[in-house]
Amino acid sequence: MRILQINPINPQQRLIDQVVVTLRQGGVIAYPTDTMYGIGCDIFNQKAVKRIYQIKKRDKNKPFSFICSSLKDVSQYCFLSNSAYRLMKKCLPGPYTFVLPAMKIVPKIMMSKQKTVGIRVPENNICQQIVNTLGNPILTTSATLEEDFYLSEAFEVEERLGNQIDLIIDGEPITPAPSSVISLIGEEAVVIRTGKGDISDFL
Repeated sequence: MRILQINPINPQQRLIDQVVVTLRQGGVIAYPTDTMYGIGCDIFNQKAVKRIYQIKKRDKNKPFSFICSSLKDVSQYCFLSNSAYRLMKKCLPGPYTFVLPAMKIVPKIMMSKQKTVGIRVPENNICQQIVNTLGNPILTTSATLEEDFYLSEAFEVEERLGNQIDLIIDGEPITPAPSSVISLIGEEAVVIRTGKGDISDFL
């Protein structure tokens, strides 16, 4: 397990490249987002995705969300209605998870039985640069095994999960809280969970 210190405001590309090499080799990484520290991998590496299910002791029927770098990126993996696009454009990047109908390109392991996915575009330069450099989304889930217990710094991740992760990114400390989860599957937006982020546009 390695720890990489990356500048949260101007992430150094040579360090981002090292992260991407780890992801392409099927590695699992821990990284800061705009809500908390997360763990993830390349969504197209099924072996790595299964590893995260094991780390999290999570039921295979509960798919993980994934991070896209922009709204344009989201539209390659999900069906976006005009109203969904307008709502998301207002608040992304930001601390939201949107539930949307998945396109065929999304691996089955990342979809619910209803063929939906959870999508994040965090307001975090490190996340965005990783996804841009990798060229496709990364899985995202909280870097903790306990429910409602969120990590805000790299050393906390190292203490709890260090031996199960290949690389930890040390960015700036975060004030941790979950994202707001909004379903945009039907005609109307439905707030599933209230977390960080103003939800007034969805009510």
